[in-house]
Amino acid sequence: MGNVAKDSALVDRELPAHGALGVPGPGLSLGTVLELECLRGARVLAGHAGLDRLVSRLNVMEVPDILPWVKPQELLLTTGYPLRGVPHSLPVLVSELAARGLAGIAVKLGRYLSELPAAMLEEADRLGLPVIALPDDVGFDDIINQVLTEVLNRQAAMLARAEDAHRALVQIVLTGGGLDRLCEELAGILGGAVMVTTADGRVRASAGATDEDLAGALALDCFDPTGRFLVEGEPVGARTPGGDRARRAVVRIVAGALDHGRLVAFNASHELTPDDVHTLERAATVAALAITKAQAVSAVESKYQADFLRDALAGRAGTAERVTAHADSLGWDIGRRMVVVVAETDPHATPRGLSRDEVRSLQDRFATAWHQVVRVRDERAPVVGFSQEVVSVLGVPDDADTESISRTVREMVRVVSGDGGGGRRSFSTGISRPIDSADQLPQAYEQACKAVSVGRQMHGPSALTHFDGLGIFRLLSLVPDTAELRSFVAEALGELVTNDTPENADLRTTLSVLLDTNLNVAETARILHFHYNTLRYRIVKLERMLGPFTSDPNLRLTLSLALQVVQMRGI
Repeated sequence: MGNVAKDSALVDRELPAHGALGVPGPGLSLGTVLELECLRGARVLAGHAGLDRLVSRLNVMEVPDILPWVKPQELLLTTGYPLRGVPHSLPVLVSELAARGLAGIAVKLGRYLSELPAAMLEEADRLGLPVIALPDDVGFDDIINQVLTEVLNRQAAMLARAEDAHRALVQIVLTGGGLDRLCEELAGILGGAVMVTTADGRVRASAGATDEDLAGALALDCFDPTGRFLVEGEPVGARTPGGDRARRAVVRIVAGALDHGRLVAFNASHELTPDDVHTLERAATVAALAITKAQAVSAVESKYQADFLRDALAGRAGTAERVTAHADSLGWDIGRRMVVVVAETDPHATPRGLSRDEVRSLQDRFATAWHQVVRVRDERAPVVGFSQEVVSVLGVPDDADTESISRTVREMVRVVSGDGGGGRRSFSTGISRPIDSADQLPQAYEQACKAVSVGRQMHGPSALTHFDGLGIFRLLSLVPDTAELRSFVAEALGELVTNDTPENADLRTTLSVLLDTNLNVAETARILHFHYNTLRYRIVKLERMLGPFTSDPNLRLTLSLALQVVQMRGI
C-alpha cells in the first residue's frame, strides 16, 4: 500500500502521550466508547471479543492506503468511500490493522457502500477486531470531541485520585506512621495485598484488604520457602496483560542513588492496571521518605546500642549487674543462659568497586535480615551490626546441648541466606559455648569469632561452626606463624604433601583412615573398599616413607596433627 496525505483537521487526532500528564496509559475500552451519546445507535458487526480494547486515539480513513499512519489503540473512522473499490483486499487490511494494535474500525455505510464483505467480517471475528456500523446522523467531529472529552475527564479523575492517595500517604509519614500503616492505606486504595521488601526481597511490612488477601499473596510462587520475595525474577513497572503475573506489580523504592527495596501489590480478583502502577510509584516515593526517616532514627539508636554491646563484648561496660540492667533498658535480656553468635561476611562476597554508601547499605541489609529472623524466635535478644559482622546474643534453654543449639542457629542461617538470590552475600557463622552471666560475654564473643575464622579455614565460605566442634583445630589456629605449620607438615608427611600426585593423595587418605580407626586394618579395609592384602601392602609402603608409625605412638600423634593442619585451609 502506498502513502497518502492526511486531513490535518480530522485525521490522527491523538490523545495526550503516555505519561504526558503525569499518568500512564490514558484510554477507554471500546465497549465504554460505544456507550457514549454520539454512538447510541452504533452496531457491532464483527469482532465482539475485542470490545475491551483500549481507545486512546482517533483517526479518519480517507483512502485505503492508511497503514503507514495507523497507531496502536486507535479507533479508525471511515465511510464506505475508501473501501468501495477494493472489497477483495479488505480481509488483508483487517489483518494488517489488527497486527498494528488497532482498537477497532467504525464505518458509516449507505451512500458509497451498503454492506461490508462477509470475508472481511469473518477475518475481524477471527482476530477479535471490532467492526462497527455507525449511525447515519452522527458526524465524525462529534465522535472525536466526545471521546476526547471523556478520556480527558477520566485523566482528570485519575490525577485527582492519585493526588488524594499521595496526600493521604504523605500524611501518614508526617504524623509518625510507618511502613505497616502505609501498606494498610495502599491495600485499601488498590485492594488485595501490599508489601514493602528490602532490595533482596525480605518482607519488611505488609497488609491486606482482608487476611485472606495477605495469606493468598504469601502463598504465591514468587516467594521462596523462607518467605523471601524473589525480586530477581519479578520485573519492575507495568506488565503485559494476561496471566497470573499481571495480578501483581512491583516498583522500586529509591532515594538518591540508594535502592531501599521494592513496593509490591497483589490482587487476586483482577489485573493491576498502569493506573495502579502509577499509584504504586507515587507511594514508593512516600515509602522512601518513611524508610529514610526510620533509618535516621535507627542510625542514632543503632550506634548507641552497638557502642554499648561492643563495650560489653570487650569487658568495658562495667559489672555484670550494671550491664544486665542497662541491657534491660534497651529491651534486651542478657541475664539468662545464652550463646553469642557471630555472622561475618566472607572475604570475597562483597563486589568490588562499590562506594562507601553502597557497602554500608549492604551491611545494613545484612544486619536487618538477622534482626528480623532473630526477633521471630527471641524478641529480647541483642542483634547488632558492626562493620563486617552481625553479633547476636541468643537465649538458650538450660538443657540445650551443642547439637540442638547448632541446629537452631543453622535454621536461622538458612532463613537469612534464603536461596542466595537478590544480591545476597555469603557469610560464615560461629557459635560460642553457653554462658550464664554478662561478665562472660567477652569470652563467648572470642569463642564465636574463633569459630568463624577456623570454621572458614576448615570448611570454606558459608561455614557454620560451633566452638566445641573445633577440636584440635582450635589449638592449631593459635599458632601465628603459618610458615612454621607448613614446615611441620612437610617434615612429618614428606613427599605425601611436597609431591602432590594422585597416588600420594590416595596414600594420605589411607593414612588418615588408618589413624582414625586406631590402626584397625580390617575396619580400614572395609571403609576404603580395599582387599586386606592390598591394605597391608600400603601400610608397608607408608612406613617406608614416614617411619614405623604402627609401633610408635608419638609418631602417630605427629602424623595425626600434620594431617589436621593439611585439612585447615589457608595454611
